[in-house]
Amino acid sequence: MLHRTAAYYNSLIAAYGRSGRGRVAATLLPVMLAAGLRPTRFTFAPLLSAPSIGLDEGIRLHSMILKFGFLHSDAFSGTALLGLYARYGSLTQAYHLFDEMPARTIVTWNSMIAAFSRFSFNEESMSLFRQLLASGIGLTECSFLSILPALSDNLQSVELILGLSLKTAMNSFLAVANALLCSLFTCFGVHTAERLFNSLPIRDVVSWNTIIAGLAKSGMPEKSLELFQMMLTNKASPTDTTIVSAINACVSMNSAEYGVLIHAKATKYGLDNNVFVASSLINFYASWRRLADAQRMFDGIPEKNVVCWNCLISGYSKTDSPTCVLLFKSLLKSEVRPNELSFSSMLPRVLFLELQQLHSFIIKLGYTKNHYISSALIASYDSHGIPADLSPCISGIDAETSTAKMNAIASIYNRDGQYEEAQQLLFQLQSPDTFSWNILLNACARNRDYSEAFLWFKHMQAAGHSFDTYTAMSLLSICSRINSLALGGSLHGLIVKTISCCCDTFVCNMLMDMYAKCGSIDGCVRVFEEMGDKKNLISWTALVSGLGLHGRPHEALASFNHMKSEGFEPDRVALLAALSACRHGGLIEAGMQLFESMKNVYGIEPEMDHYVCVVDMLCNCGQLKEAEMVISGMPFQPNGVLWRTFLQGCKRFGGFLT
Repeated sequence: MLHRTAAYYNSLIAAYGRSGRGRVAATLLPVMLAAGLRPTRFTFAPLLSAPSIGLDEGIRLHSMILKFGFLHSDAFSGTALLGLYARYGSLTQAYHLFDEMPARTIVTWNSMIAAFSRFSFNEESMSLFRQLLASGIGLTECSFLSILPALSDNLQSVELILGLSLKTAMNSFLAVANALLCSLFTCFGVHTAERLFNSLPIRDVVSWNTIIAGLAKSGMPEKSLELFQMMLTNKASPTDTTIVSAINACVSMNSAEYGVLIHAKATKYGLDNNVFVASSLINFYASWRRLADAQRMFDGIPEKNVVCWNCLISGYSKTDSPTCVLLFKSLLKSEVRPNELSFSSMLPRVLFLELQQLHSFIIKLGYTKNHYISSALIASYDSHGIPADLSPCISGIDAETSTAKMNAIASIYNRDGQYEEAQQLLFQLQSPDTFSWNILLNACARNRDYSEAFLWFKHMQAAGHSFDTYTAMSLLSICSRINSLALGGSLHGLIVKTISCCCDTFVCNMLMDMYAKCGSIDGCVRVFEEMGDKKNLISWTALVSGLGLHGRPHEALASFNHMKSEGFEPDRVALLAALSACRHGGLIEAGMQLFESMKNVYGIEPEMDHYVCVVDMLCNCGQLKEAEMVISGMPFQPNGVLWRTFLQGCKRFGGFLT
């Protein structure tokens, strides 16, 4: 009869564990004990490492490890047990176990650091890493791989780990170098990551994928494609991840030509039927309205997932709503279950009858409690001008209703002028987000509750919410309305100090408008000059308007001409700003030339505001006959404002109607 030893059972348990048959391996332990054999230090680790072993079984094995004295004698069984607790998110038990272990190997330390890192306990992970350094045990490749995911937003710690990897030469391990690349992109930006990449003596496909994807996401698609070409030149075979990153770079560049070339490369390497690659190509062709090519890509995918369905539906939704609806019905008939993005592509585009059908599908599939979909459904009903149909969505609003849903409804109230209703709705939120606060501030501003708006802004800051572009624009509009230069200047300082959007074009334009309306043309000009190449037509218009309003018409017209030389074609608003400058400065000749050029040069029909501006300019200088001729030549009837302007001129200069 075969004599079975503990080593025999250990081998069987390890073999079953490695092959993914952990439950079979677990049945051998009682057999081993029944045979009178004592487990060894190698018995429990394969069991605990098997993915099929649950937390309850792990706790039972924990008791046996204690019973046989393996927890304190060496770290092998304890480390495996720690890994099981970490796998199931039981970090408290894992840390208590780690704390109790007198013998810890580098594997034990790495396991605990990785556990904290995986569940975003970043400070705890870094604290353990420092303790590991102080212990003198030494570092391994896995030590760096365990700590780096915890440092994605910690500039100082990433710098420390980078220096340590250079000092210990751990950056020569490709896995460590690749992980460092990811962290450097997040914390130090493109150029630092690119320097590390260029210094690597050996690069694998992960290295190439990391740098190509990082450049594409960092707003450098041209450089990303350059690295993609270099990768092919270096005889490195691309993967599906490489192709997807390259296609995304083409979409960012708005380049159809490069996208087609990448498609050819994907076909060459046999990746064009990969569902992830095909989905990115569908999205690429759809973005160029090449729906036939997108459809061919879709038809060629052997196993379609919801992503490729969504890409094609989204493409058709922009130009061909009937086909979009048919595709969505085909999706419902397939084995693929639609998700919230499937509905979001449909809801903004469908006709009212289709919207009702889609609403029925949403109810049937049980998505009525999905906050993202319900918010989109509310907005879609509202876009059809049928608020009565909002009742099924709005019903049941209480403190537990989702923030997204409440925001959607409050936005509709706000847009329709029901500011108090919007405010009352948002007051019900237990956890308003930044968007909620911005809607509330905007409602206060539109309802002329200016003091209340700044009071709520203080509450917003106290609650720790970010101060973003929309917040700044709402508050700056209030400063402009109440002509408070002191408040506007303080807000400008807060914008520069607090948020990165101080260089945002929209915010700068609002700052220019605020300074001009509050009496500081120097502040307006200073903001304009600091914008650099971020100026747009609105920026130039605000400058022209501000200079004209402050009695500097010649500078206003010079800025208007400079704007044209920079390639900005004036629109109705820009022309009105220039005409207003002529009116304020009494520049009749320049103003009339500009007025005549509106239609002849710029192809813009003057509107009532333009006529009022010209008539006022002529009347202010006593040229009543010319003003009367302008009025008589209007293609539409004068309004009350225009007649009042003309009559005031007649009264001032003694003129009369002929």
